Amino acid sequence: MKDQDAKSAGSAFAPVLEAAARHAITHLNGLPDRAVQAAATVESLRVQLRKPLSVQGMAAEQVLSELVRDCADGLLGSPSSRFFAWVVGGSLPAALGADWLTSAWDQNAHCFSTAPAAAIAEEVVGSWLKDLLRIPDTASFALVTGCQMAHVTCLSAARQALLARRDWDVEENGLSGAPKIVVLASDQLHGSIERAVRLIGLGRSNLIALPTDDHGRLSAEVLTHALDAHADSPTIVTLCAGDLNIGAFDDFEALIPLAKARGAWVHIDGAFGLWAAASARYRYLLAGARRADSWATDGHKWLNVPYDCGYAFIADKLAHAKAMSYRAPYISYAAEARDEADWNPEWSRRARGFSTYAAIRQLGREGLSEMIERCCACAKSIVSRLGSLHGAQMLWPPQLNQGLVRFLDQRAGATSEDHDRRTDEVIARINAGGEAFFSGTTWRGRRAMRVSVCNWQTNDEDVERTVQSVAAILRSSG
Repeated sequence: MKDQDAKSAGSAFAPVLEAAARHAITHLNGLPDRAVQAAATVESLRVQLRKPLSVQGMAAEQVLSELVRDCADGLLGSPSSRFFAWVVGGSLPAALGADWLTSAWDQNAHCFSTAPAAAIAEEVVGSWLKDLLRIPDTASFALVTGCQMAHVTCLSAARQALLARRDWDVEENGLSGAPKIVVLASDQLHGSIERAVRLIGLGRSNLIALPTDDHGRLSAEVLTHALDAHADSPTIVTLCAGDLNIGAFDDFEALIPLAKARGAWVHIDGAFGLWAAASARYRYLLAGARRADSWATDGHKWLNVPYDCGYAFIADKLAHAKAMSYRAPYISYAAEARDEADWNPEWSRRARGFSTYAAIRQLGREGLSEMIERCCACAKSIVSRLGSLHGAQMLWPPQLNQGLVRFLDQRAGATSEDHDRRTDEVIARINAGGEAFFSGTTWRGRRAMRVSVCNWQTNDEDVERTVQSVAAILRSSG
C-alpha cells in the first residue's frame, strides 16, 4: 500500500510539470512578438489575483493554469532581447533548464552533507568564475542572491579584517565601542553599497561620497585627500567597475596601490562591469583590479542565469570565514569538501551553483566573450543611431554596454526643464509602444534615457527594430 501511495504521489508531478513546460515555452517563444512593457495595471492585477482564501484546495494543474492566465498581462518582458533597462539579462537555455532541475532536486545548499552534488558544483563554479573574471585563484568566494548580498558579504569581511587590525573582535563584541569605520566611495555609487553599509551596522553617516571627474571616475588627488582626512580611521574604499549610468571604470592601477598603502580595504563594485575581464577587447578596463581585496558581481546580468544569483570574492579567506561561518552540532561537516555555509550569509539557500555551472558550460570562454562584445556593439549602435535622430541627443557614448540619450523639446526657447520633461515623455511613449523598454535616470543634473544591453539574444535585428520604433515616435510626437 505504501509503495502504491508513493507511486501515486510521484505520478502527480508529471501533468503539472508538463503543463508548466508548455506554458513556459509559449511565453518564451512569444517574446519577440509581444510588447516588452507589461499591459496590466495595479488594480487589474489585484482583481485577477486577489481571490478569496478557499477552505478546500484545488487541483495543481488548475492552480497553474489560473496563475498563468491571471499573471499574463503583468509580466514585464525582461527576458526579451529588446529590454534595455536596469542592466537586466535573460536566461540562457542551459541555465534555465538547470534552474528548473534545481527546483525539482530541492537541495538545501547549506553544506556538503545537506547537498553533496550542489557543494561540489559550487566548488567548480567558483574556480571557473575566478578564472574568467581574472580574480586571484587564492581568493575565497560565495554564491549569493545578487550583488546586494555580495556587497554585504565582502564588506562584512572588510569590517572583520579592519577591526582585527585594531585588536577588536567584531564577531564577539559587535560594533558598540569599536573604532569607527569610514567608507569612501564615488558619488556615482550604486544604492546597494549604501544599503550594505547600513545592513552591517556601519551607518550612512560614515559613507562619504567623493566627487568624480567628467568621465565619472575618482581621481588620485581626490582619493588621497579623503584618505589623509581619515587617516586615523579604519577605511574601506569602494571603486567602480561600470557605474550604472555611463559604465565608468575607476583607474584601478592608480587608486588601489594608493589606498592599500594607507591601510585601506579596497572593494570593487562590478555588478556588470567585472564581466569585461572575460573579453580580450574590453579587459583593459580592469587593469590593476586583481590587487583589490574584494570583488562583487551579478550572474543574472551578463552571465544570463535566472534570478537570483550574485558572486562575492574575497582575497582574505580568514576574514571571510570569520565573518560568515557558523557550526552547529546537529549538522555533519565535511573535512575534504567546501561547506558553503562557511562563506555565505544564508543558512537555507538555493543551489544556485547548478545554473551558473550550466551557463558557463553552454557558453565556454569564446561564447562568453562573443556575447559580451556583441552586447557592447549593439549598445553603441543604439546610442549613436538614436542620438543622431532629429529631436534626440547622445549624452554619453558607451565604452562598454551603457550609454545615455536625451530627447529635446523643439520649441523655441525651451529650457533644460523642458528637455527633462520631453525626455521622460518620450521614454514613456517608447515603453508604451511595446517594441522596446528603457529606463530613465538623472545624470549631471539632466534627465536621460539609459541604454543598457546585456541579453544573450540581442542582435542587429533588435537594434534595427528599436531604432525604427523610436524614430517613428519622435516623428509622430513632434
